[in-house]
Amino acid sequence: MSVATLPRARHAGGVASTALRTPPHNIEAEQALLGAILLNNEAFDRVSDFLKPEHFSEDLHRRIFEVLAALIRNGKVANLTTLKSHIADADLGGLTVNQYIARLAAEATTIINASDYAEVVRDLAIRRNLIVIGGDIANAAYDAPIDNPPRQQIEEAERRLYAIAETGRYDGGFQSLSSATATALNMAAAAYQRDGHLSGLSTGLADLDTKMGGLQASDLIVIAGRPGMGKTALATNIAFNVAKAYQAKTGPDGHKKTVDGGIVGFFSLEMSAEQLATRIIAEQAEIASYRIRRGAINDAEFAKIADAARAMQFAPLHIDQTGGISIAQLAARARRLKRQSGLDLLIVDYIQLLSASRGRGENRVQEVTEITTGLKALAKELNVPIIALSQLSRQVEQREDKRPQLSDLRESGSIEQDADVVMFVYREEYYLKNREPAEGTAEHTAWLDQIERARGRAECIIGKQRHGPTGSVPLAFEEEFTRFSNLAV
Repeated sequence: MSVATLPRARHAGGVASTALRTPPHNIEAEQALLGAILLNNEAFDRVSDFLKPEHFSEDLHRRIFEVLAALIRNGKVANLTTLKSHIADADLGGLTVNQYIARLAAEATTIINASDYAEVVRDLAIRRNLIVIGGDIANAAYDAPIDNPPRQQIEEAERRLYAIAETGRYDGGFQSLSSATATALNMAAAAYQRDGHLSGLSTGLADLDTKMGGLQASDLIVIAGRPGMGKTALATNIAFNVAKAYQAKTGPDGHKKTVDGGIVGFFSLEMSAEQLATRIIAEQAEIASYRIRRGAINDAEFAKIADAARAMQFAPLHIDQTGGISIAQLAARARRLKRQSGLDLLIVDYIQLLSASRGRGENRVQEVTEITTGLKALAKELNVPIIALSQLSRQVEQREDKRPQLSDLRESGSIEQDADVVMFVYREEYYLKNREPAEGTAEHTAWLDQIERARGRAECIIGKQRHGPTGSVPLAFEEEFTRFSNLAV
């Protein structure tokens, strides 16, 4: 293209190389693309879904593309006349800005190659970003302070590389209300068309889905309970229900898109992967897990276990059993899982077993604050729901009514603040079993009546929900199989 070359005084996003090498760019491709859009505004529609203003290496080209995009999206014609009032004039080596834009339009001949030009511009921008990250990694390795160990440097590099690897996703910047409104409308339309009319992932528990609308992307959902209530069992049930329902279709770009269920990542900081798998097998085969571990089964039961295991092999449920990891390590591994295999739901069992990035130098409340803030930020970054389990303080045991409440959360300030949803698992049967009166007494007769009513029942108490109602959801619980299910009416 014969349009005058712009002065090369700066490059967007680039830093000076120690060898004074010019960051990769292609002025001609940028000029050809802008000229094609000026020639025919329909060219913008071919590139707008993946090309951003920051991909241009020249400030002037970036500004021209921003104005073109704004005009076209507002239903106006974008040409030399409409651009004039939006771009400040300047001297470009003998050309004014208006003259430069006029040449762009005059020398454009076709819009056929607009997408190709746009891909070149975007790919070169990615290369410039990689150069910046590479330089920052090298500088940090040379001059790292004591409080910035190699592990932390690796995690930061992974985070930045992940942002680039995610097609069409770039960190930072505001979005317009109209863009957010369109996203909300698309979500509502998808919910209307989906079975069950859910806007989020189905938990497999109908009453809970009705109360929550499913598990919403970017939400931090805390499931809390005292030991023995079954919070890990509930999380495991939800994880397998989501993975079992997974269906995907391949889009025009060759990437798979989830249409039902989802790919699940499960950080099991307390139980091993084998223990979790045994729980799922017990639930699916309807055989007590302790009998499976002991081998106390017959031929028919072994066949049921084998069938359940075969079905589980196709469920996209990924388990990380590493104990004692930090929130930064967890985030890095979650990003890697999404990049390599995909990710629709992340589960963390449980918050109190995570550590802060800088160890335990601070008090525990400050540490948990960093953990919950990090989990919420990760949910937004990955755009997936995160279910994090949490222990409750012992003050629950001191009350006559054992139903938990928000103030019972350990280090409750940050957990309650950062979570979008807080739900408690409560089983009255568990407490009734531990206070059986003497047989033959009137109290024992009343106790038998109470425990009969409570047998096989559980409550999921939603104590907080940013975008929905609170309240109690009754569930069925089969303790022998550690399985929660819909309560038969």
